[in-house]
Amino acid sequence: MTGRPTSPSLSSARRLVIKIGSALVVDPDKAAPRQAWLASVAEDIAQLRRQGTDVTVVSSGAIALARHTLGLTNGVLRLPEKQAAAAVGQIRLAQAWSNALSEQGLTAAQLLLTPEDTEDRQRYLNARATLDTLLGLGCVPVINENDTIATAEIRFGDNDRLAARVAQMTDADQLVLLSDIDGLYTADPRTNPDAQHLPVIETLTPEIEAMGGEPPPGYSSGGMRTKLLAAGIATRSGCAMAIALGKQNHPLRALLDGARCSWFLPQACAQTARKQWIAGSLTPAGEIMIDDGAADALRHGGSLLPAGVLGVKGEFTQGDLVVVVDNGGRVLARGLSAYDADDARQIAGHRSTELHDILGWQGRDEIIHRDDLVMA
Repeated sequence: MTGRPTSPSLSSARRLVIKIGSALVVDPDKAAPRQAWLASVAEDIAQLRRQGTDVTVVSSGAIALARHTLGLTNGVLRLPEKQAAAAVGQIRLAQAWSNALSEQGLTAAQLLLTPEDTEDRQRYLNARATLDTLLGLGCVPVINENDTIATAEIRFGDNDRLAARVAQMTDADQLVLLSDIDGLYTADPRTNPDAQHLPVIETLTPEIEAMGGEPPPGYSSGGMRTKLLAAGIATRSGCAMAIALGKQNHPLRALLDGARCSWFLPQACAQTARKQWIAGSLTPAGEIMIDDGAADALRHGGSLLPAGVLGVKGEFTQGDLVVVVDNGGRVLARGLSAYDADDARQIAGHRSTELHDILGWQGRDEIIHRDDLVMA
């Protein structure tokens, strides 16, 4: 990091996504919504709406709100118990937000999303259209993961990355993750008194990514690691992201007034909407290993040709998202495969002019076209 780059300001936000975790929404002693705190956040949102900012909320808390009601207070919940708790608690969570926002003359709209809604291109576009319409009508969408049908294998598991994907969907220019800490530190400030606060992060370097720690105990399921993953998704989309303290009342007003936080600056050249979706995808269907020559071609903006492929892992179909790795296993890129896994294995290492003879039909010259590929 060099110089003193200017931090973004909520006062200039055109579209803002706010992520709020369970530990902020739920009073752990009463297992009930923190009504006064929610009311203060609703006031902050109303202030932002008056200045012309569209606001979307990504809120956890459904499972935590139902644990006491269902007698699920001991230990880690099994998946069916989580799903049942989510079904009961989501009603309470939505009602809490609806009540708080209606007091400010705002209309809440509930959306429950699963990874399939962000990973499948058509469902992603459908969700984006719905959100765009709601924001155009002046609503405040309140989004959570649909834990009632999510499985252990197919779920976000935290709302940090979901919030980043929502920021992509809504073409937001700012994302705020409200947390129990006022930003990113060089080490865990709870255990290291020498930890230094980082007010502005220009680039997500490997050193910055290594600062992610383990999630804190309690209701939260995230932690700094997932927040840094969210920062990568958001900033590649041209969206600035802040990690800010959320425990106090009026946390957004505090940010407007200059409260300490950590801002992750957006990349100078935002990706196209299609490439944003590819870059933010969480569940690749397979892996393609390539040689050094192909890796160099990708770094210079080229497509991935069959001749440079060393191996193919996984079972995927044409159009599925795959990761591209070098011969040491390091992820170089993500992209949409023009071939299914079996055909990709057959043509691996061969020139494009040989494809018809190998497959019996003429496919695309590239396994992944550069328009369908995003470098890591």
